[in-house]
Amino acid sequence: MKILSTGSSTYAATQKFRDSLTGRKRVVALVPVLHEELAAFGVRDVRERLRRGGFPPALLAAELTGELYGEWLDSYFARDVQELFRVEKRAGFLRVLELLLCQSGGMLDVTKIAAESQISRPTVNHWLEVYQATQTVHVVRPFSGGGRREIVGQPRVFGFDTGFVAYARGWDELRTEDCGLLWEHLVLETLLATGLPRVQFWRDKQQREVDFVVPLGRDRVHVIECKWKADAFETRNLSVFRAAYKRGRNFVVSPLHGPAYERTVGGFKVEFVSPRELRLALSAK
Repeated sequence: MKILSTGSSTYAATQKFRDSLTGRKRVVALVPVLHEELAAFGVRDVRERLRRGGFPPALLAAELTGELYGEWLDSYFARDVQELFRVEKRAGFLRVLELLLCQSGGMLDVTKIAAESQISRPTVNHWLEVYQATQTVHVVRPFSGGGRREIVGQPRVFGFDTGFVAYARGWDELRTEDCGLLWEHLVLETLLATGLPRVQFWRDKQQREVDFVVPLGRDRVHVIECKWKADAFETRNLSVFRAAYKRGRNFVVSPLHGPAYERTVGGFKVEFVSPRELRLALSAK
């Protein structure tokens, strides 16, 4: 017998089983519309995907208003959160989620969020587990191979959809720096759709950072840098990282309008790819 469970019914079904079903279940995470799927939705400008998000109703709406996002959040709380997780503080729960969306792409600061929302730190931590279980927030952990200069405690937090991030921040129009931040979210969604066992980031105490890293085995780590404009890439952070972790491929992911290409930059072989080409490269290992 096979059981297919989707959406919020997934969590309700899980509670009915007495064991973990290890080895007998497969979990497939569905992400918003990917960069490579935009043509199927008639979207020519990736900026529209960044601003509107990847939910088909928002992406295809003739005129986009904030009501769509507000109504979805209300429905999410009533159907997925209140019923399944017994969370009763609607206003506080949605306020913390809004703060996380406003902080999206940055370092997760639970103390700051607790202070701004006037919600206790233990409650915020509990709600973080709910946000992650319902996939409205993704927490990306820092990578460390034992380097003393690495930051190993504080993770980064990402909202689940660029449209909700733009909505929470009040962005009706996107500046170049806004596109850069939201592009990083879109690349993360591609990585999540690839089904990799681990997606992390790297940062040292001097604030030098690599957007995402994909560890493969003991000493092989792929580097993924997200650039709204490919020619803005420079190798300073990559050089520091590769001094410690020498093996792995180096990717720069941007909204290319042509085929992927390789260049030697600062002595490193770097592959300039689109999100689709990144997904295919990582799927092939």
